[in-house]
Formats: sequence, C-alpha cells, structure tokens
Amino acid sequence: MSTPRVFVIRHGETEWSLNGRHTGTTELPLTENGEKRIKATGRALVGDDRLIVPRKLAHIFVSPRHRAQKTLELLNLGCSSKYPWSDHSTAPDDIRTHASIQITDDIREWDYGAYEGITSPEIQRQRKAEGLPPWDIWRDGCPEGESPEDVTARLDRLIETIRREYHGPCLAGKGEKDKGDVLVVAHGHILRAFAMRWVGKTLRDGPTFLLEAGGVGTLSYEHKNVEEPAILLGGAFMVDVVENAERDQEKEKEKEGK
Repeated sequence: MSTPRVFVIRHGETEWSLNGRHTGTTELPLTENGEKRIKATGRALVGDDRLIVPRKLAHIFVSPRHRAQKTLELLNLGCSSKYPWSDHSTAPDDIRTHASIQITDDIREWDYGAYEGITSPEIQRQRKAEGLPPWDIWRDGCPEGESPEDVTARLDRLIETIRREYHGPCLAGKGEKDKGDVLVVAHGHILRAFAMRWVGKTLRDGPTFLLEAGGVGTLSYEHKNVEEPAILLGGAFMVDVVENAERDQEKEKEKEGK
C-alpha cells in the first residue's frame, strides 16, 4: 500500500495573477497562456506512470471560483463524475478516475477585503501614507477581509475532513486498496496557507512556501502515519507501469518476428 497524498494545484495564470493584483472574490478567466500551461501540466503529470495517477484519486476538492474550476477541467483527468458547474461528461472510453468532485468554500482564496485588486507595492504605499506599519498578510490579514485566524479555522476543518474521510481509512487498510489520494485545486495564498497548516505551522510562521500560477505541490505523511504529516519534496514515478509497457512492447516484437 502506498502512502496517500494530497496534490495541491494552483489555478492557471489570469491577468491579475500576471500583474500581481490580489484576486480573492473577483471572477477572472484564465489567460490563453494560462490555459496552455495547465494543459501541459496535465499531459506531463497526469497518468498511470506519472505523478498524479487518476485511478488512485479518492476525492477532488475545488474552489468555488471559476478560474479554479476551469483549471480542473483542463487537467483532463478523465473524471466519471460530471463537473458540478457543467453538463459536460467524459466519454466512457476516456474515463480514468471515479473520484467524486466537491466544491468547497473551505479552499476558496483568502478574502482580501479592502486590498482586493491591489498589488503589494500599492498596499505598502497606501499603508505608509496612513501611518501604518508594513503589511504582512500572514500576520495582519486583510482589512474588511479575513484574518489569519479566519483562514486557519476553515483550512483546519478541510484537513480534518481529508484525514478522517480519506487518508485515515486508507492507512488503516479500509476501503479500496491504493485509492486514497486527494486533489485540491485552488489559489496561491490559500494553498500556501494549507501547506503550512498541513504540517502544523501557524500562518504567522509564513511565508514559508511558494506556488506559481499553475504550479503543483504534494503533501503526505512519514512512516505511513496520519499523525506525521509532511511535505513531499520529490516523489518517484510509477516504474512498474513503465516496465510492464516495455515488456508488452517486447512481446509484440517477438510475435511479429515469428
């Protein structure tokens, strides 16, 4: 049994992520380049011999924001479940995962409040003019938006759900064998905060991790123990799948030679 993982994927590039404007509740489409890069991520990292193995996914959590939902679609996981926001369904021959898909507010982006649509340099200039100290979202949160405590509460709730409903049973040998991975598709600040809370760091310990638009991160556990959460800095690919494919190719060559 492999140790279950959480794959965190930040949505693809938007005009605001490109120019550094804080994007919480504002709905923006992915740029053309953003869509291309997510498709490339899907081709490179999704598959039986890749980092994200669709058949091993137990559940998919996605933000309510359209940019995150579009990102999930473009990854081309081959979901048997319909997307909650769309009537699109995968053709039977293309289905690769039966993981359920859930939209949750617990993984929506940090509510930036008065700082929505403003860049960090602009915020710092504004605060200086108001006689306020330099801004640190991990310490200060956002005026008229969310505090670090607000964000911590909802992320801890999601993490507890993942461990109770998916990873705990998988590590205990319950449910389907080797089907305990979880995918989370969301946003930059909230996924960085999610990673910090995953390993028990307070948000005031941040910023610790970076995640580019369209980037992928992996969280798991040490010693197959749900009480020992860890960041997976590098994971191996499914060598057995590659070896099996090579053996099949050799057998085909042998048949052709007879």
